[in-house]
Amino acid sequence: MMKRSLFGPRVAALLALASAPALAAAAPLGGVEIDRLVTRTMAEFSVPGIAVGIVKDGKLAYAKGYGVRELGRPEPVDPDTSFAIGSISKSFITTALSILVDEGKLRWDDRVIDYLPDFRMWDPYVTREFTIRDLLTHRSGLGVGAGDLQFVTPTDFTRHDLVRSLRFLKPVTGFRAQFAYDNLLYVVAGEVIATVSGGSWEDFVTARVLQPLGMNTCAVASDRLQETANRAAPHKVVDGKLGRVARLEIPLVGAAGGIQCNLTGMARYVAAQLAHGKLADGSTLFSAAQAEEMWSAQTPLRPRGPLAAVTRTHFAAYGLGWGLDDFLSYEHVSHNGGLPGMVTHVGMLPELGVGVIVLTNQQEGSALAAIATQILEAYAGAPRHDWVALMAAAHAERERAVHAADPPPVRTAGAAPQDLEAFVGVYADPWRGPATISHGERGLRLAFSHTQGLSGELAPLEPGLFIVRWDDRSLDADAYVRFTRDYTGTVGGFTMQAVSASTDFSFDFQDLEFRRALGDDARSPR
Repeated sequence: MMKRSLFGPRVAALLALASAPALAAAAPLGGVEIDRLVTRTMAEFSVPGIAVGIVKDGKLAYAKGYGVRELGRPEPVDPDTSFAIGSISKSFITTALSILVDEGKLRWDDRVIDYLPDFRMWDPYVTREFTIRDLLTHRSGLGVGAGDLQFVTPTDFTRHDLVRSLRFLKPVTGFRAQFAYDNLLYVVAGEVIATVSGGSWEDFVTARVLQPLGMNTCAVASDRLQETANRAAPHKVVDGKLGRVARLEIPLVGAAGGIQCNLTGMARYVAAQLAHGKLADGSTLFSAAQAEEMWSAQTPLRPRGPLAAVTRTHFAAYGLGWGLDDFLSYEHVSHNGGLPGMVTHVGMLPELGVGVIVLTNQQEGSALAAIATQILEAYAGAPRHDWVALMAAAHAERERAVHAADPPPVRTAGAAPQDLEAFVGVYADPWRGPATISHGERGLRLAFSHTQGLSGELAPLEPGLFIVRWDDRSLDADAYVRFTRDYTGTVGGFTMQAVSASTDFSFDFQDLEFRRALGDDARSPR
């Protein structure tokens, strides 16, 4: 998951705050200063627990846990507490592919269909030209998060289903035309690793990345963790109250975001990245040539928002599993990770040999930015700014923008009761499969197939238009449901759209196109 950029009517106020006098002369933060920074961040953004690590010149220079693993329980976060690192996992996939490239078993610009003959995209030309590099650089032409609804609540889909579904996802831009973050194509990259290595991507990453680095406390999936007692629980603010939410296990798309790790393990990984693949014992995990490839710009991005002015960020791009930009005149390599109730960050300034790791058990990206940027700003030798205040202001502006964009529905004329029967039935989407509209205790209900997590009541707004309010209120993903009729007045299908602009992009309802299913048409595509 990735947070949306900050835009809104009060940008001038943020710019004024960003240009305020620096707090102090530049110098790396000491332990007491980091303690104050993290404590303020936890209070400002309601985070129960945070782990912060700093790697400098190949060594773990700072590692400390703050707060608790789970709200309401006393067990503290420490450097060995495991977190879900989310999309930081993507860089482990590119690291694994780098090893295979070094061994001559594949090349970055090899075609995917040469390894996975059943791979298909919507356009035959794109299918034919799609390379391994394209799998990793978010430039496929698909929309942001396309196809993520196959895993954002636990499902019984298989990886074969996910790969096959790509052919039904319509592009929204030209191939290689612009950046649009995706997850499913990293699943395909994992299958390429499996094909080339002769085993699963999980086994390859474990044997060829985690074990050589001594990352024994980390695992490619939750069920492979050796130690599960010291594990952070996910939290989120739901209906104005902070609480624990269900842990989303995603072995289906683990290549895109399923790795579990802690500070001590991540420090070894960051040290190897900063050393361009060289390990402490003199051996090589991957070559310097592949390190350069991973950190080379592939898909251009545009630095956005007033906060980029503070860090003097002029250029940005996505590499191979890493985000790239300039930060206070230094090369900056980073990636965020996010699953429901947990967000994480790795940021590196390679020229200074420094990397920062921030792991949290609350779904609030502002906390990551406040801590990592404050620490890296000090290492960069720049005058310090109050990044907790800056990110709090950015957070408030984002909330104002969301509320302004999401006025409550004013239409209240519901569909007449005698009309509701017309909507009842089974509908099917080419890539997501069947969904059922049925009668419930208080009206109509919508239930997706392949999951128990997407079921909810349909609240009528006007004839043919409803809002589905999911039973699981922690999803924060209520959606409009608009039914269509043919010329005879028969309901033939429905489309969907998230109600709120703040809904995470992985709830890609807008890509669905349900049509009333008859007989065998109701079967999910497999």
